[in-house]
Amino acid sequence: MAEITITEAEQRRSTARILDVREDFEVEEGMIPGALHIPMGQLQTRLSELDPAVPVIAVCRSGNRSARVADALNGAGFTADTMAGGMIAWTRAGLPTT
Repeated sequence: MAEITITEAEQRRSTARILDVREDFEVEEGMIPGALHIPMGQLQTRLSELDPAVPVIAVCRSGNRSARVADALNGAGFTADTMAGGMIAWTRAGLPTT
């Protein structure tokens, strides 16, 4: 698993699946446009919603949960990275949210 910057995540949005692993109440504050929301606790039961052929960028509030999710996804045969700083860094940089 690589830790990528918010700039790298923004550049890769069109070729990777952004996976937001935050809880529902956190996502209400805004999400990266086009991201798929699967709370971390639901990942095992919803893994089929991800395409193993498409790289994943895992995102959470600060980067801790997404790092664990990226490790788990890599162990399950996916190619997954985590976005350093999470949504805190994304919104501070003024990047788009829905």
